[in-house]
Amino acid sequence: MSVGRPFETAAAIDVHAHCVPLGVVETLRRDAGRYGIEVVEHEGKRHAVVDGRVRTGVLRDDLVDVEQRVAAMDRAGIDVQVLSSWIDMTAYALPAEVGARYARMFNEALAATAAQVPGRFEALATVPLQDPHRAAQELRHAVASLGMVGVELATTVDGRELDDLALEPFWEAAEELRCLVLLHPYASLSGRGVSRYFLGNLVGNPAESTIAVAHLIFGGVLERHPALRFCLVHGGGFAPYQLGRWDHGYARNARGAAVHLTRSPSEWLAEIHHDTVVHSPAALRFLLDVVGPERVVLGSDHPFEMGDQDPLGLLRSVPGIDEQTVAAVSAGNLKRLLSQLTA
Repeated sequence: MSVGRPFETAAAIDVHAHCVPLGVVETLRRDAGRYGIEVVEHEGKRHAVVDGRVRTGVLRDDLVDVEQRVAAMDRAGIDVQVLSSWIDMTAYALPAEVGARYARMFNEALAATAAQVPGRFEALATVPLQDPHRAAQELRHAVASLGMVGVELATTVDGRELDDLALEPFWEAAEELRCLVLLHPYASLSGRGVSRYFLGNLVGNPAESTIAVAHLIFGGVLERHPALRFCLVHGGGFAPYQLGRWDHGYARNARGAAVHLTRSPSEWLAEIHHDTVVHSPAALRFLLDVVGPERVVLGSDHPFEMGDQDPLGLLRSVPGIDEQTVAAVSAGNLKRLLSQLTA
C-alpha cells in the first residue's frame, strides 16, 4: 500500500459521493460511436443514451463541478470523498468490448479528476460487469495503475442478478485485491408503478439494494468469497430491519433458502459495511445496534436531493452515541478497510 493516501490522515471520509469526471461528457459528444453513449438534449437538459436504448437522468452540472464539490465538503466537515460514478453512467447495457473501452476512458478521467485537488479524493472504478473477465481486468488496472481503492457496482447487470455464476471471475479478482465494493441501486423495481410521488427513489432504491444483498447472501456469493468487502448505500436498504425474517427462513430452509448457506443471513450482513444515509438518528441507532458500529461508515450521496448534506451532524445526533463510535464511523472503519487493499 502506498504511503500518503488521502484517506490515511482524514478525520471524516465520505464513502458515497457521485461524480461524472471532467471531460467525459465532452468525450462522449465528440466520439459517441467509439463509446456507445450519445449525449442528447431533451427539454433543455442533457442526458446520455446508452447503446441507443437506455436513457439516463439529467446530466447535472454539480456532478462535474470540482470547485462546488469541495465547497460542499468543507461546509459538511468532510476531509475526503470517495468518488464513484453516477450510477446511471455504469453502462452495463453496452456490448462487452465497447463497455470495456468506455470503462477505461471513464476511469482514467476519474483518476485525473480526483488528482485536481490533492489530498481530498479517493476513487472507485466503474467496470464492464456485462463481461466479468474484462471487468476483473479493468478492476486490476484501476487499483494497480490508477490508484483507485475499489469499485462501484449496480444492483443488477443489465437485468442479471449478482449471484449469477458467470460473475465468479470478477468476484475472485475483487476478493484477491481486498478492495472496497460499493453496491448502489439502479433501475429500481423496474416494471413496478413507482414513478409517482418519487417512489422510485423513496421506496425503490432501498428495496433494490435489499434484493441485491439478499441475492449475494442467499445465493452463496459471500460463502464462496468471504473476503469480499462490500458496502451498502442508504444504510443497507430494508435488509437490517428484516434480518429476523431472513434468519427464520434460513433456519427452516424454507423452499431452499438455506441451500447455499452455512451461516445465518444476519451473520453475513454483519460482515458488510453500511453507509449512514438513512436520514434519521433513530434509524442510524438501529443500524449501529444490528450490524455493529465497526460496520457503519459515513456517507452523503452527494450531490442529489436525497443526499445528506450534514452526515456528521446526523451521526452526532444518534441517541447514546459516544465519541469512540463517532470517530470509528466518521473515518476509522473505512481507514481500516482501505488500508488492507492489495495491488
